Amino acid sequence: MGPKYSSSRENYLKAIFHLQEVHGTVTTNDVASEMQTRPASVTDMLKKLKAQKLLLYEKYKGFKLNTEGRKVALQIIRKHRLWEYFLVEKLRFGWDEVHEMAEELEHISSKKLIDRLDEFLGFPKTDPHGDPIPDSQGRWTLTRQVDLLNLPVNQQAEVSGIGDQSAEILELLNHKHIALGTRLEVKKKFAFDNSIELKIKNQSPVTISEHVAKNVFVKYDD
Repeated sequence: MGPKYSSSRENYLKAIFHLQEVHGTVTTNDVASEMQTRPASVTDMLKKLKAQKLLLYEKYKGFKLNTEGRKVALQIIRKHRLWEYFLVEKLRFGWDEVHEMAEELEHISSKKLIDRLDEFLGFPKTDPHGDPIPDSQGRWTLTRQVDLLNLPVNQQAEVSGIGDQSAEILELLNHKHIALGTRLEVKKKFAFDNSIELKIKNQSPVTISEHVAKNVFVKYDD
C-alpha cells in the first residue's frame, strides 16, 4: 500500500491533473480558480506537494505533476468514476445526483475495496457521464468524439460524453431526454446566438444553447 494522503491533498492533485490535461502546466491562479480558494492557500499546498515529490516546477511556466503525482491523481479519478458508476447503475441515483457523493467516497483508501468494486461492476470503461475510467494501472481508453457545435448538420450521432457535469446542465439534459447513448442529429444551427436545433428519434425537435451544445460530446461514423 502506498502513502495515504489527506483529502485536501488528493483534491489538489485531481484538480492539477485536470488543468494539466488542458494547459500542459498550471499556475497558482489556475489552481486557485479551480479550487475556489485563495492563491496564498494554493502556494502553501503546492510547496507541500513538491516536498512530497509529487509535483515539478518549471521556471516561467508553472507546475505540473510528475510521474508519481499523475499515478496518484489517476487512482483518485478511478475511485471517483467507479463510485459514480456504482451509484447510478446499482443504487439507481440520477447522473445529476452522484458527483458530490463520489467526491466523498473517492477518499476511501482501501485499494482492495476499489479493485473488488471494479470487478463487481464488470470493469466498466466509462462513468455515467461518458468519462473514461482508469484501470488499476492508471490506463484508460479514449474515444474520438466531437461536441454538438462541431457536428455537421444532418449527421446522425450518438451521445458519448458530457463536459460540464453540473447538476443544472444534467437536469436540463434529462428534461430534453438527452443521455449517454441517445441517437440524434443537428437539424439547424442559428447564427444569432449559436444555439442549435436537434432531432431526437420519436420526439419533436428541441433547441439547446451554445453552452450546452459545446458540452455534449458525440461519436459518429464518417
